[in-house]
Amino acid sequence: MATNTARPTKSRSRRPQMVMEVVAVETLSPTFKRITFGGADFDLFQDSEAVDKYVKLLLPPDPTSGITPPFDMDELRKTLPKDELPLRRTYTVHSVDPASKTLKMDFVIHGADGLAGPWAENAKVGDLLQFSGPGGKYQPDPEADWHLLVGDEAAIPAIGAVLAAMSEDAVGHALIEVATAADEWKLPAPKGVEITWLHRGGEFTPETTVLERAVKGLPWREGRVQAFVHGERESMKSLRKYLHDERGVDRADLSLSAYWAYGRGEDAFQAEKSLPVGQIYPEAGLQY
Repeated sequence: MATNTARPTKSRSRRPQMVMEVVAVETLSPTFKRITFGGADFDLFQDSEAVDKYVKLLLPPDPTSGITPPFDMDELRKTLPKDELPLRRTYTVHSVDPASKTLKMDFVIHGADGLAGPWAENAKVGDLLQFSGPGGKYQPDPEADWHLLVGDEAAIPAIGAVLAAMSEDAVGHALIEVATAADEWKLPAPKGVEITWLHRGGEFTPETTVLERAVKGLPWREGRVQAFVHGERESMKSLRKYLHDERGVDRADLSLSAYWAYGRGEDAFQAEKSLPVGQIYPEAGLQY
């Protein structure tokens, strides 16, 4: 197999905290909102060439608590019980505009479920959000023979960023699972990359997901593939076995990780990453 020539960016060791203000809210679909942030702290955002940029949000577990950014976590730990402290949530940055000093993030809306989703559903211009970052390291490799992009709703912002960063002559497939056709996005992509939207027909469950079956049913192209595969944890485990173990995709060419886990809140999901249940590559304990 050819040597990987991708040039991932290095993760930054210092990720500053910043507080930014909502300057625009856009509804993309019944389950997605795009929020634009701006403000003086934009200058703290250490942008990179990575297309899978993500930040760590800090949100109070009770939106009616009256706790508002900026949060001084050291001070809050002195006065609040642990279950009332702001919690971290990981979200992909859709795009950064240095000219206007704004950045955009896309949020999945699932009613009252979760923490960041309800915050985004009720967000209005002037609201404040605290976060740190960015992290991320992926870049599409123009030397790859073809590309494979796979994910569910949680991965759409990152997949969209990867598609937008590809060279015009890139070829490959993007398989994206959503609930219904109403959740599809218009994603700019090279002409040679075919986007296929997969419909579950409702909420995600282990029984309704169709992503793994679709990937295994995809005609396999010749040459070196660079794969970007992100989504629900158990689906990612199954796809790791197929892509790495069966198809022989080298780990250096496979960006594969779990963004979430069915039946788990983010705190439990994050805590399990060091346990066997949370490991995508169990023999090494790696989350790619």
